[in-house]
Amino acid sequence: MVWSSWLGCIKPNWRACMCGYGLWIHVISFVLSLVCLSLCLWIVMNRNKDNVEPTMKDDSPFGKLQEDLLIEIFIRVTISQWEQISCVRKQWANLFRGECLWQAALNRAYPLASKTKKWTGPIRQGLSKRCRRYVALYISKNILGVDTDIDENHEMLGHIYLFLKDQLQLSTTPASCILHGTLIDQLLVCGKSKEEADELATKIWLALLDNLEDTKHTFIVLKSIAQEYDGFLPYPYLRPMKVQWKVFEKLFVDFRDLFDHSEYCDLIGIAKKKFQTIPYVWLGY
Repeated sequence: MVWSSWLGCIKPNWRACMCGYGLWIHVISFVLSLVCLSLCLWIVMNRNKDNVEPTMKDDSPFGKLQEDLLIEIFIRVTISQWEQISCVRKQWANLFRGECLWQAALNRAYPLASKTKKWTGPIRQGLSKRCRRYVALYISKNILGVDTDIDENHEMLGHIYLFLKDQLQLSTTPASCILHGTLIDQLLVCGKSKEEADELATKIWLALLDNLEDTKHTFIVLKSIAQEYDGFLPYPYLRPMKVQWKVFEKLFVDFRDLFDHSEYCDLIGIAKKKFQTIPYVWLGY
């Protein structure tokens, strides 16, 4: 293995040493490989900041690392850097498309996940199921702030978040009332009360709205949601006021510069009808 080539200062008969000494050799070699790869990744990522395409020569030591070692290293790197890492080598990109890396990431970050039932709801085709499951658990913990132990409901919230995000990305005119009803039905089927379903659906909506990218597509989607008529729906299927307020807040604060005069007047009129009072920062075109 490549590990031994990085430990040339150690006598070649180290494999025959006593068990404890051999274990320390493995630990040291792993740490050295982690440090070396981290340094390489740091160089590549900093080079990428200057809009230079990240590359790595095939004859580099990292091109000879076995995939199981690469996986053990990658799952210890911050998740925010995974996208950049996958751009360094085609081999590394393939690891992120496969199942082995995501299974290892699940086992390390969420060891109890293997003891719970898997999500049985819809998952967009073309994605690794283990990848989707890891992302769902990550969202539940780090975006939705679910602090409870890993269980089926914990994972469910992350999948519902991903489902809602997919729907908002696929269309510029999403039927948010229907989407909200779908969220409520899914939560009710999973045993939540109407009050719990309303609270969790609101939490998912607000978290997603806070994490939408500031793009023209997002602006069009939010504008469509703001103009949508609520109708007369029973509780808890009516869109929560907190969600509607957040939509208008993002439009009038984050996307103010994208409005033309007529669009602004129409939406500010809708906002005045929906809410008793509106913030002064929303006013003024």
